[in-house]
Formats: sequence, C-alpha cells, structure tokens
Amino acid sequence: MIRPLEGPVVLDAEGLARAVKKDPYISGVISLAGHSSVAVVTSAATIVEVSNAKPNLAALNWTVSRLKVEPVTKQLAVSAAGLLAQAGLSGHRHALDAMVCATALALSGRPTIYTSDPDDIERLVAGKADVIPLR
Repeated sequence: MIRPLEGPVVLDAEGLARAVKKDPYISGVISLAGHSSVAVVTSAATIVEVSNAKPNLAALNWTVSRLKVEPVTKQLAVSAAGLLAQAGLSGHRHALDAMVCATALALSGRPTIYTSDPDDIERLVAGKADVIPLR
C-alpha cells in the first residue's frame, strides 16, 4: 500500500530503475505524487548509477523527463561527506547513498526516500527523512 505523500519523494537507484521498468508500485507512487503536487526527485548521480544497469536508454530518458533531477553540486558533496562522517560510513562504499540523502535533505519539506538499502539510508538521514524499503 502506498502511504499518503506530504513532502518530496526521492528515488534511489533501485527506485529509479523500477520506475524505468514501469514497476506498478513505483508507478503508483509517481502517479500519486503528481496528483498531490508532490515533487518526485532523483540525483543526477543516481541516473549515472542506473545507467550502469544497462536499462533501455529511451525508457530511462523518458522516466527522467518526468522527474525533478537535482544536480551534484559542491555544497551537496560536502553535505554528503558530513552525513557519511556522522553515520560512521565509508565514502568508498556509501558515496552514492550519501548523495541521495544529501539531495533529499536539501529539499523543502520532510522527504520520503524509496530505497533498496533502508538500513544505510536510515543511518545517513538520522531520522530527518522517512525511508520506505523496496524489497
């Protein structure tokens, strides 16, 4: 069941990959967000991460055109590094998760992050975002 949306929806790589594949659950989240005037956001870094999974590029481009894509900026990178330090996680292993979290936390309102890695994402956001596991 999709819970009511209040703040921005943020998709990690798994969330974006499922959107590209038109997964019914993620498609429902995106549709509900549109009807609720809630932004669906992903990081530019996430697009690169998903492209490594060899998706259909036309489907990826179409999906991304429907989302708000946040750029990777110096400020977000510094914020992500701070999140890693606070959580005691390695940048080598968790850099992209940290970028997703920094992107989410920079948005207005309380974000909801849809992720296949809820444990690390929860550590990184430290209670400042809602985390929905994608299993």
